[in-house]
Amino acid sequence: FLMAPAQGPLSQTFDRESKHFAVDVVLEEGTPIKAIANGTVIFVAYTAQTGYVIMVEHSQGIVSVYKHNSVLNKEQGDLVSAGEVIAQAGNTGEFSTGWHLHFELWIDGYPLDPELFFDFDR
Repeated sequence: FLMAPAQGPLSQTFDRESKHFAVDVVLEEGTPIKAIANGTVIFVAYTAQTGYVIMVEHSQGIVSVYKHNSVLNKEQGDLVSAGEVIAQAGNTGEFSTGWHLHFELWIDGYPLDPELFFDFDR
């Protein structure tokens, strides 16, 4: 029931030891970023380090996190459907390494490797 938020090559993989609890998907400017499942937007903000960030809470204790976006299409409290465009790929924030999506997947408060659930390759 989960859909990949975007597809492209990975520039960085999940690494628990270095606390990189995400995959970084290389994308072109403005690529649509999609909700992985139905849910509610629980956080929308700009941070100096990670740029435009959006977080969505889903059923089963799942939270998805999308960082470094150029545009956010949703607001806190909005309901979203699986596959709905919620943002556009960006290069925002001090920690950005180019146009990409930094994508995190959390279940019951624990980070999981998104590659266990999604095929990001085209």
